[in-house]
Amino acid sequence: MSPQMNNMLPPAVHGRKRAVLYGITYRGHPKSLKGSTNDVLSMRYFLVEKLGFPNTSVLVLTEDERDLYKYPTKANIRSALRWHVHSCQPGDSLVFHYSGHGTRVRDQDGDEIDGNDESLCPVDYETEGRILDDEITNTIVRPLPRGATLHGIIDTCFSGTFLDLPFLCKIISMAGYFMWEDHRISSYKGTREGIAISISACESKFWRYN
Repeated sequence: MSPQMNNMLPPAVHGRKRAVLYGITYRGHPKSLKGSTNDVLSMRYFLVEKLGFPNTSVLVLTEDERDLYKYPTKANIRSALRWHVHSCQPGDSLVFHYSGHGTRVRDQDGDEIDGNDESLCPVDYETEGRILDDEITNTIVRPLPRGATLHGIIDTCFSGTFLDLPFLCKIISMAGYFMWEDHRISSYKGTREGIAISISACESKFWRYN
């Protein structure tokens, strides 16, 4: 389904603004998606043209990229996650955007209120496996130092607690109000005094209305 890339490294990055954008369509798969690539290209345009992110500081992983290390395999996504926070300093602004399939699996370490971890699906997830939110949190959320900010935009199913942040804001659009939930059942939630904000497309579970 995809080339195997295990040792490739992204290019050096310059500047205080850094973004990694993942758009996966699962081309040729029965459950392929149509808009994921367009989502991240639109986000890149917004970040560069409107928010002043340098082109060299925006890393895009899609199935259309010519560079093999930008193909969204599990190995390449892990490499990009590490690159995202490498040498992060106070004042840095980071953006994490994922558009693709997401699933949930039974939580094994007791840090999820609903008993499930969320996961993203790399293009080679059927052979290499998924990436759990625990790993993503450990890599790009917990290391954030004081004065650094991370914005996550997660467009996938089961994405409500994707970055394992200590507080969750639910917006009830039809009723016109919002409510906060405290998810601090684990002492490991949150950053190293930085700021992390996640905007999710879905709840972490499907709701049934009778």
